Amino acid sequence: MRVEEDAVVVGITTYAAEQLGDVVFVALPEVGSEIAVGDVCGEVESHKSVSELFAPVAGEVVAVNETLESEPDLAGSDPFGAGWLFRVRTDVEELSHLLDGEDYQAHVDALS
Repeated sequence: MRVEEDAVVVGITTYAAEQLGDVVFVALPEVGSEIAVGDVCGEVESHKSVSELFAPVAGEVVAVNETLESEPDLAGSDPFGAGWLFRVRTDVEELSHLLDGEDYQAHVDALS
């Protein structure tokens, strides 16, 4: 996730992208929908598996990456750029429960 203006841009992590492999389909929440932390709000399908997307923050979905309809592989190959999934308008205080990049990497390292 990254904060841009009044919204948070949500994507998958590098670790998730590596675990999924080639992404072949992405289902995203509808613009205007309200999501709560932990809600299943979509899915990412690869040749290996189907994974649910869980909302990392609460708020209103204000945009989805429509490019992923025709190029779902961007979600895995460029998750921090063109492969972003959706934007959520949220209260910045909603971010306090999330790991920062360094803590997340330590968590991923502990999995190996």
